[in-house]
Amino acid sequence: MIKHFKYLKYVFRHKFWVAYYCFKEKLFYRGITHDLSKFLPSEWFPYANYFYGKKTKKIRDNTDYYKPYDTGDNKFDFAWLLHQKRNDHHWQWWILPKDDGGFRAMPMTEIAIKEMICDWRGAGRAQGYGDNTIEWYKKNKDKMIFYPKTKKYLENKLSKIYNND
Repeated sequence: MIKHFKYLKYVFRHKFWVAYYCFKEKLFYRGITHDLSKFLPSEWFPYANYFYGKKTKKIRDNTDYYKPYDTGDNKFDFAWLLHQKRNDHHWQWWILPKDDGGFRAMPMTEIAIKEMICDWRGAGRAQGYGDNTIEWYKKNKDKMIFYPKTKKYLENKLSKIYNND
């Protein structure tokens, strides 16, 4: 039961910081509804068990990139897949798998990009790293797949945020 309280505390801390950044962007609805799918049993239990139960494998690499598709825990991996596909603020939501095994990036909406940035900023704050999003993005941008115009908008937005904050 303790793992569920610990996870609840983290989720609320994360939601608080994401809402804080969303509200600065005037994304009030997105700030309030951000990551509500984490409260669904199909996400809640695998996440709580994985993060606060017995861990079997590290899910961050040396650049602090989150790679939950390689955890060794199929229940968590599936919960992460569900979370991505339920929430368009994840870049993975916008990836179209091709029948030949490749991928095609679709253009993200402006509102999804803004919420994604708020999510990244909020995650850094909730996990105790502070607002290190620009450094994190620079280390990890080659691991993400973006439609060219999406990437350009994203990088312009990040530049404006970190040159004006």
